[in-house]
Amino acid sequence: MSKAVFSKIWLTILGWLIGALFFYPIYYMAITAFKTEKGAYSPDIFFIPTLESFGEVFSRSDYFLFVRNSILISFGSTILCFILAIPSAYRMAFYPTQKSQSTMLWMLSTKMMPAVGVLIPIYIIWQWFHLLDTVTGLIIIYTLMNLPIAVWMSYTYFSEVPKGILEAGRIDGATATQELWHLLRPMTMPGLSSTALLLIILAWNEAFWSINLSSAKAAPLTVFIASYSSPEGLFWAKLSAASLLAVAPIMIMGWFTQKQLVRGLTFGAVK
Repeated sequence: MSKAVFSKIWLTILGWLIGALFFYPIYYMAITAFKTEKGAYSPDIFFIPTLESFGEVFSRSDYFLFVRNSILISFGSTILCFILAIPSAYRMAFYPTQKSQSTMLWMLSTKMMPAVGVLIPIYIIWQWFHLLDTVTGLIIIYTLMNLPIAVWMSYTYFSEVPKGILEAGRIDGATATQELWHLLRPMTMPGLSSTALLLIILAWNEAFWSINLSSAKAAPLTVFIASYSSPEGLFWAKLSAASLLAVAPIMIMGWFTQKQLVRGLTFGAVK
């Protein structure tokens, strides 16, 4: 057996092992969701499935309120991110200044700061402006959380566009808005689409800010999942059922858009 074939086999095995390692928590959560509360503590993979936990999750009158909040917050924050990120990325990609790079690095550095470090000032500010437990408040904080990613990814895609195309548009009298919509939008659509998908996923899965800045009216599904943790202990079967219902929509969306996501993330990798 040649060295190349041997390496390929081992890389394939390693890939499957890593894939199985990442898949196992999802698998364990899925089978636990179909167990009884008593059987949830057993690692048995052979059992009589039941929909008891799902029935109790759906029986809660506030379940669809959490679903609605998750949709509004995830898509609302993504839209607001794009409204703020696109002009910023356009400006720094095509009209850079001496401080453009330092500004980009500063924006990226904010992602390295632990969220708990700014929880108290954010909580006080939100209390002053009556944004606690509101959809608007969570949309704003999620936008601030994901804005550096949106700007960096948009900037990367815009930087790959040949500047001669925009110069030709300017010669024809195109304004900045027309450049964005008629020239940059079609050329960077794969990248911007993947950015939108990533922002939706990050917002949908965010738990820290939703748990600390909401309680009932504006709480998304992450808070709904956390509600199954009580002083009496964890209700593993119900917790797994609620978690499965929460992650299923985003997993299905990711499954059907994986080609678009990979295409967007690799957009501009090779000129």
